[in-house]
Amino acid sequence: MDWVFQWISQYGYGAIFAMLVLGIVGLPIPDETIMVFCGYLISRGNLSWPPALACAIAGSWCGITLSYVIGRTAGLGVVHRWGRYFHLNEERLALVNAWFARIGHWALFIGYYIAGVRHFTAIVAGISRVRFRTFAAYAWPGGAVWVSIFLSLGYFLGERWQEIAEAVHRWLLWFSLSLGAIVLVWWLTRRRKT
Repeated sequence: MDWVFQWISQYGYGAIFAMLVLGIVGLPIPDETIMVFCGYLISRGNLSWPPALACAIAGSWCGITLSYVIGRTAGLGVVHRWGRYFHLNEERLALVNAWFARIGHWALFIGYYIAGVRHFTAIVAGISRVRFRTFAAYAWPGGAVWVSIFLSLGYFLGERWQEIAEAVHRWLLWFSLSLGAIVLVWWLTRRRKT
């Protein structure tokens, strides 16, 4: 983790952009912690608000768009070839498409706050053939809000950034695990009824 902070301290805005792209695509990089740290660097004058915000937003947009493109280009082929091993078939894919058409777009907006979900929702949106314009209309504003919140946390909390980043990471992890457990129970209950 320290190497991430060193990279950002040394390479600045380019490192913010690169780390967020890689983190949102799915590499194990602590995105929220990075942004809180960047907010702290802004408060100290090591970074400036406009370029840090612009690089973080651009990184989040490029990362989630790359995940969408992966889903759009490779996703269906993977589902057709390997889906049977994960109980994925055309019928289940149709259910996912219908879900995305109803409310799934909002998962693109709020998925940033759920560990492991932000890149997954974009890949599913790509596999579901959600139009790019619709994808961008939900995912990009969600990314801008997400980035702004965590940069602001680091900025206003200053020297306490690390303590707050750890608390936020812990809270988001518990929230994600709880949500995953709820979804799993719902899915198992529904599966037993059929």
